[in-house]
Amino acid sequence: MEYNRLSDYDYHLPEGFIAQEPLEQRDKSRMLVLDRGDGSIEHSMFNQLPAYLEAGDLIVLNNTKVMPARLIGKIDGKTTAAELLLLHKLITGHWAAMVKPGKKLKPGTKVIFDHGVEAVIEDYAREGLRVVSFNSPEPIEKLLPSLGKVPLPPYIERELADPGQYQTVYAEKDGSAAAPTAGLHFTDHVFSSLRKKGVRVAYITLHIGPGTFQPVKTEDIRDHVMHFEHYSIETKTARMLNLAKSEGKRVIAVGTTVTRVLETAVDDNGLFKGREEGWTGLYIYPGYQFRFVDAMLTNFHLPKSTLLMLVSALAGRDNILAAYREAVEKKYRFFSFGDCMLIR
Repeated sequence: MEYNRLSDYDYHLPEGFIAQEPLEQRDKSRMLVLDRGDGSIEHSMFNQLPAYLEAGDLIVLNNTKVMPARLIGKIDGKTTAAELLLLHKLITGHWAAMVKPGKKLKPGTKVIFDHGVEAVIEDYAREGLRVVSFNSPEPIEKLLPSLGKVPLPPYIERELADPGQYQTVYAEKDGSAAAPTAGLHFTDHVFSSLRKKGVRVAYITLHIGPGTFQPVKTEDIRDHVMHFEHYSIETKTARMLNLAKSEGKRVIAVGTTVTRVLETAVDDNGLFKGREEGWTGLYIYPGYQFRFVDAMLTNFHLPKSTLLMLVSALAGRDNILAAYREAVEKKYRFFSFGDCMLIR
């Protein structure tokens, strides 16, 4: 049976199930284990992840780092507040940014920030974005730690006391507007347990854009256009990926971002050629035939989202919605700071 309607990916989430802050101990989150073959479910804890893996299995994580790229200032000559969310630097030296209020931030408008920083809206860009230039004493990326804030998902209602809570412990490469939240559960202790088990770990980089939170607006999900995000795979990781497959070992993607990168970059022979970078707009929904990913660790996603469609493509829509119903019944914590699911 085909599930191509947006309403096919809806579910009831009671009020209060959205986690507003992470657990004090990251690896103490709950983990629902879903067998995508028969739909059976187990309930476990994330720190027990190594027990579900075998020596030689390869876990792949996204080592992107969230930039403090949310800038709040005022429109020049007015008291009107203005907000810029910087996404990525363009080859011209300008930046692509989301802006608020969109109707007032037209080309030519100047926005004033602290520390003598000024921004000029240079032009319109795709998907409602703006091209922005800066007049600042240093490159704006160097000023972000003191000038900007870490952007949080729209369903998080308050600022974090420690912005580091919205970073993975292995975050390395600046560039994201959102965290790869499936990785927030990992700790040094869990990595140590994985090494003792003989599980291998590799990293890719995908800088997450705000499109990950954009709602699907088409009733036929096949009409939705996916946002594009920049990724890179190092030669060492490519070799580890190829080795795992040649040895018949499982590749476990941590999160939807890793899944999209691996499925984008693998060639028609099921191999990775070496260092690679590019942009992916891969849209995965039921009917997609996975070429490389065997299993996945992921959080619980919003109703009617492309993320929910992706996990439905891997595990089956009926299996996923049954697992979500059970997660609600068992009072799991949902979304970015919530509990997780291992699809195997």
